[in-house]
Amino acid sequence: MSYTEQRKRLRAVFGGTKCLSPASVYDALSARVAESVGYEIGMLAGSVASNTTLAAPDLIVLTLTEFADQVRRIMRASRLSLIVDADHGYGNALNVMRTVEELEHAGISALSIEDTALPTRFGQAEGTDELISLEETTGKLRAAVAARRDPSLVILGRTAALKVEAFVAALKGAITSPIQTWDERLTSAQANKMLIQGGVRRYKRKQKVDKTAAAILLQSYLDSRGTGVVE
Repeated sequence: MSYTEQRKRLRAVFGGTKCLSPASVYDALSARVAESVGYEIGMLAGSVASNTTLAAPDLIVLTLTEFADQVRRIMRASRLSLIVDADHGYGNALNVMRTVEELEHAGISALSIEDTALPTRFGQAEGTDELISLEETTGKLRAAVAARRDPSLVILGRTAALKVEAFVAALKGAITSPIQTWDERLTSAQANKMLIQGGVRRYKRKQKVDKTAAAILLQSYLDSRGTGVVE
């Protein structure tokens, strides 16, 4: 199975109606074991990669080269559709482009770029997150899309806004930003998914999220037409 076929398999899952849990893999052996017991999708988290590669905590000390090398070992040993956590893209928008090039060449099917300001600044309170601006996040995701060669590669936008903002504000940012996944926005911005991270237990009922999202979209439409307010 080619890398493109693996990516299309993952896209079929994203486009379907089932919720699937990927296998958490961290090296060639764990990937091969996961595949042998029936998994088709794997995920390599940044924290896991740092733990297993460097025996270090998730403090953004793992380099892109080290991360990409670990991905290559995983993909050499398996045919999983691999989702990877590329943290903040290892820098600014130019670094994001290099990150996409390296990880795409290594064989991933999807990567996520987050809006957390990384690495954390000196003196920042432990357990807190600071976010980059929506404009910078959008720029990074546009850069990621521009850098990929295979259009089947999935670019995931990941936001930690729910940790530092109200639920409605975080959801509104995900929905109305230029990087949202609705078809009309995909045409221009082309980021494939927006992942809302953190604090979701209070809002885990899909109906509540859908209702809030619908209200935000309607309000956005009315605002663009200069009419109405949705409560």
